Amino acid sequence: MSWVQATLLAPGLCRAWGGICGVALTGISISQVARQLPRGLHCSAATHSSETALVPTPTEPQQRRTKAVVPYENMFGQAPNGKRDKASFLQAVQKFGEHSVRKRGHVDFIYLALRKMREYGVERDLAVYNQLLDIFPKEVFRPRNFIQHIFIHYPRQQQCGVAVLEQMENHGVMPNKETEFLLIQIFGRKSHPMLKFLRLKRWFPRFMNINPFPVPRDLSQDPVDLATFALRRIEPDLSARVTVYQTASSKDSTDVADPTQPHIIGIQSPDQQAALARHNPTRPIFVEGPFSLWLRNKCVYYHILRADLLPLEEREVEEMPEEWNLYYPMSLDLDYARHGWDDYEFDIDEVEEGPVFAMCIAGAHDQATLARWIQYLQETTPALAQIPVVFRLAGPAGELQTSAGLEEPPPPEDHEEEDNNLQRQREGQS
Repeated sequence: MSWVQATLLAPGLCRAWGGICGVALTGISISQVARQLPRGLHCSAATHSSETALVPTPTEPQQRRTKAVVPYENMFGQAPNGKRDKASFLQAVQKFGEHSVRKRGHVDFIYLALRKMREYGVERDLAVYNQLLDIFPKEVFRPRNFIQHIFIHYPRQQQCGVAVLEQMENHGVMPNKETEFLLIQIFGRKSHPMLKFLRLKRWFPRFMNINPFPVPRDLSQDPVDLATFALRRIEPDLSARVTVYQTASSKDSTDVADPTQPHIIGIQSPDQQAALARHNPTRPIFVEGPFSLWLRNKCVYYHILRADLLPLEEREVEEMPEEWNLYYPMSLDLDYARHGWDDYEFDIDEVEEGPVFAMCIAGAHDQATLARWIQYLQETTPALAQIPVVFRLAGPAGELQTSAGLEEPPPPEDHEEEDNNLQRQREGQS
């Protein structure tokens, strides 16, 4: 035995010998001494007469009175006036602060609040986003040393903060100085939410007015006004005229023949109207659609009236005088010392399509509604009555519906005569 081990065991042996001597003087049984032996002194298995005497009986765990967790869904459904607006949303946020002083469960509550913002109409309110960031505990998630800076300090909380900023980005909400102060106070300057904030402050002002054809933030709820705006956005010709052929009637109408009629709004330019009047009556025209057009979070569907491309032999080529041709100058003498094998032609993929005569947006996408639109076009262009019209309508899943598919299926034929003929042939063979 080395002197190091002897030095370590000496205090334990002294305490054990003192305990045994004290037992002999006080008259305590040896079985109770084993409980008082130090951990460094190992006893043999022979001295343990009974396991129950050595192992203390475990005490029953004290049952703490846990407070029942209030579901966060109930906080958003307890509005006093029953309206889902900004006041009731902020009241739900205030209730969470009163319910949990230590902000326990704040991450789950913030994720739920982000999903509920659209229902309350506050998804574009900067003050509400700052209130959600204010729910985070302050000075808790900030890194204190370089190791915490290297690794993501409190990753779940940082990801929740980034989710708040991402939803602000999706709805076009620009953060302000209060947002920056809250992020620094909660996560510090060198954190992922702060990096997301700096990117928003850099790129949002640059991309805010980059669209030359901006869409209003608040679109009209009237389908006629929305259809007029969509058709104006599609048609490049400024001389085109929008016509409201038919407006939607209410279901309380007294008209028995047609109690409800969908709205029909069309657009057509003078050039399109003249081209439709010159169209060959032997060639059909087609009504195709519906095609989708997204205006922010709203989608409208439109139909077009078009024709196939004419063959090359039937096309009329307009001769343009050379002095009017601004694209190709009359003389161009440039010597770039090109080789004889150089290719002077460029490969340009040009897709030629047939002419489009008109467009419309209707409240229904069936053949009856679009046929009514064709009837309205015949009032301004009588030549359309002599041209065959073919409907190429696509269903909601993209299937092509022909005019035959819109009619009722024919009734099943009677096959009794065929069965009688087969029976006669079998009898003749027998």
